[in-house]
Amino acid sequence: MPSFDVVSEVDLHELANAVDQANREIGNRFDFKGTNSSISQTDTSLTLVSDSDFRIKQMQSVLFEKMTKRKVDINSLEQGKIEKAGTGAKQVSVVRQGIDKDIAKKIVKQVKDSKLKLQAAIQNEQVRVTGKKRDDLQSMMGKLREADLGLPLQFTNFRD
Repeated sequence: MPSFDVVSEVDLHELANAVDQANREIGNRFDFKGTNSSISQTDTSLTLVSDSDFRIKQMQSVLFEKMTKRKVDINSLEQGKIEKAGTGAKQVSVVRQGIDKDIAKKIVKQVKDSKLKLQAAIQNEQVRVTGKKRDDLQSMMGKLREADLGLPLQFTNFRD
C-alpha cells in the first residue's frame, strides 16, 4: 500500500555553514568593527551575542539571509527573547527538529478532514500517511504544504 512520512528536519551541516558565513560577514562589516559580536551553535541551539539589542537584530537579518541562501527554513528556529547581560545582549534560538504531538494531531485531523481515503498514524516525531491511491497521497502533500502549521514540513519515504 502506498505511503509517505511527514517529517520536520533541519540539515544541521547546512545550518553550520550558514552560521560560519554569517560570522564571516559580521567580522568583515564596518558597523560591527570593534564589537564582540558572534553567533555560536550547539547541537540544537544558536546563541547570538553582541553589544546591544539593535546589533542582535542586525545579526539576525544576516543569519536569516545566509540560511535562506542555503535552503534552511527560518521557521525551524524558535527565537528566544533578547536578554541584556551586563554590558551586552544575548539571544538564544532553539532549532526545532521533529514534529511535536500537538502539530502531529493537527496533521492527522487535516488528513481525516480531507475526505480522501487516507489513514494517518503518529510515529514518534513523524506522521505516516497511507492510502490506496498515489494521487490521493500527492494531493494530501499539496494540502499539507499549503497548511500553516508553524514549522517546515518535508515528505520522505514515499513508497508505491
